[in-house]
Amino acid sequence: MTDFAVLDLVPVREGGTLEEAYAATADLARAAEAAGCKRFWIAEHHAMEGIAGGATSVVIAHVGHATSTIRIGAGGIMLPNHNPFVIAEQFGTLAALFPGRVDLGLGRAPGAGPELQRALRKDLHRAAELFPQDVVELRALLTGDPEVPIRATPGFGAEVDLWMLGSSLFGAQLAARLGLPYAFASHFAPTHLDAALELYRRDFRPSEALDKPRVMAAMTVFVAETEEEAELIASSQAQSFVRLRTGNPGRLPPPVPGYRDSLPPQARAILDHIGEASAIGTPEQVGARIEAFVARTGADEIMMSGATYDPAARIKSLELLGDLMR
Repeated sequence: MTDFAVLDLVPVREGGTLEEAYAATADLARAAEAAGCKRFWIAEHHAMEGIAGGATSVVIAHVGHATSTIRIGAGGIMLPNHNPFVIAEQFGTLAALFPGRVDLGLGRAPGAGPELQRALRKDLHRAAELFPQDVVELRALLTGDPEVPIRATPGFGAEVDLWMLGSSLFGAQLAARLGLPYAFASHFAPTHLDAALELYRRDFRPSEALDKPRVMAAMTVFVAETEEEAELIASSQAQSFVRLRTGNPGRLPPPVPGYRDSLPPQARAILDHIGEASAIGTPEQVGARIEAFVARTGADEIMMSGATYDPAARIKSLELLGDLMR
């Protein structure tokens, strides 16, 4: 049986506030829990006006207090932006606050330009090269294996499930070598999906944490009572993605009827590419698309992403999918 999860970037909409964005994230997490989703993850982004999840661990705590049973965590923490000891302390704290519920997804791509590098006081290129060693060190800080010279308190002995994130073959290789579950970011980078999953499953080495491969694949999902309505609510994120890829990011804009049809061929091609891992339409249409995607990937879990200008539309989307998820 396929599990379902939700990825939230904590979108800040045009004309909205940060306070509204965080309240909407809490409401969405409660809806995901009620719909039967297994986990709710927050993604780390920095210096982006339309995304408010930069203080990822703090937002996860906010989600934890708004819910009671759903697993919560990071999808992910971009480890080159940090050092392993601080992340061990943060997630050790979360694990103590929300026992048995905390996930820590780790990514390698810092996604930062020169200005952010200076702000973080990091050589992010060098930090990305050290990513495998940092993952091993972070796991050791949580588990004590291998032994490290300093103990993270909180952190040591914390019940935190580690995941490896990726959008290329690198993350698949590392996840397989370390025996970690693997989540592929196919919702925005589907190019290497099939090759990465094949490599991960082929080279997987069992670990204390995991005895066989476990795959999560991400999809963009928008559900409404009609296909036209689903396309309309999806148009806000489509606009944001085109703006990001063309160097003009900002806050989440209102939906635009017929947005895709108004685009020039190059911009439409951008959306067609990420559309390889998307499901937009009625519950029946989306259910069929997810079923086909699971058949293609063999994914144990589907992580659903998708921001709507009206937060209520995304909650309604989850409610309409409730029967499928259960």
